[in-house]
Amino acid sequence: MALKRIKMIVPVPLPAEALEGFAAQMPAEMQRPDIAVEFAGVRNGTTTLDSLFEATMADAFCLEAGLRAEEEGFAAVCLNSVSDSGVAALRSRLTIPVTGPGRASFFLAADLAKRFSVVTMWPQWHWIYEKLALETGLGSKLASIRDIGTRPDTHELLAGKEEIVFEKLEAQCRKAIEEDGADAIILGSTTMHQSHKFLSERLDVPVLNPGLVAYKQCEMLLDLGLSHSKRTYHSPEAPADAVLSQVPSLF
Repeated sequence: MALKRIKMIVPVPLPAEALEGFAAQMPAEMQRPDIAVEFAGVRNGTTTLDSLFEATMADAFCLEAGLRAEEEGFAAVCLNSVSDSGVAALRSRLTIPVTGPGRASFFLAADLAKRFSVVTMWPQWHWIYEKLALETGLGSKLASIRDIGTRPDTHELLAGKEEIVFEKLEAQCRKAIEEDGADAIILGSTTMHQSHKFLSERLDVPVLNPGLVAYKQCEMLLDLGLSHSKRTYHSPEAPADAVLSQVPSLF
C-alpha cells in the first residue's frame, strides 16, 4: 500500500509545540494507515487574520508554504483555515488536489440543511464568511454570522478556557437556530475544533468541524483520482517561486 502524504498548512507562523494543538483536531479513529498528514505553519506573516490586510499576507505565505509540495512528493495540500488562505493561488501553481475548510464547509452545510449559520470567536473574522458567501454563491443559505466577542489565541487555542468559551458558543448556536433559522452550524475557525464534541452533543442540528471537513474532502479527491480544473486555475507562465522565500522566517 503506497503511502500518500497530505501537507496541512496553518496560515500563521507558529513554533512546533503550537502546531501540536492544531494536529490534535485529527482524532486517531479518522486517520487512515495509507495517508500521512504533516502539519506546517507559514514562515512569516499574519497573527490572527483580523483584517483584509492580514488576509493578503496569509495568501502570500500560504502560497510560499505549499508551492513546492508537489515536487516534495505530497499527494495533496489542505489549508487549515476557514479563510482558505492561498487555496486559489496554490490551485493555480499545483496539479495535485488543494482544499480549504471554508468552501468545503459552506457547500457541505448547504447540502445538509436548508440554511446554516457560522458561529465564531470575534467580529474581526466576519469578513471571512461574508467573502465565502460571495465566492460560493451561497449567501441566501447563510442564516447568520454570530460571535462570542472573544479574541482567539492561535498558540493555546481553547485550552484552559473550555468552561467559559464552550457555554458562550452554545448560547450563540442556540440563538442562530432558534432566532435566525439555522438548520446547521459551521464552526468559524479550525482553532475552535476543541468545542466540536461539546456542541455536537448538545445541539439537535449538524455541527461542522471545518478542518476535518476539508481533510475528508482531500481524502475523497485522492480516492476518486480528482483534482481542480486547470482550465479554471490556469498555471502561471513564469512562476517566480523564489520571491517569497527571501523573507526571513519567524521561527
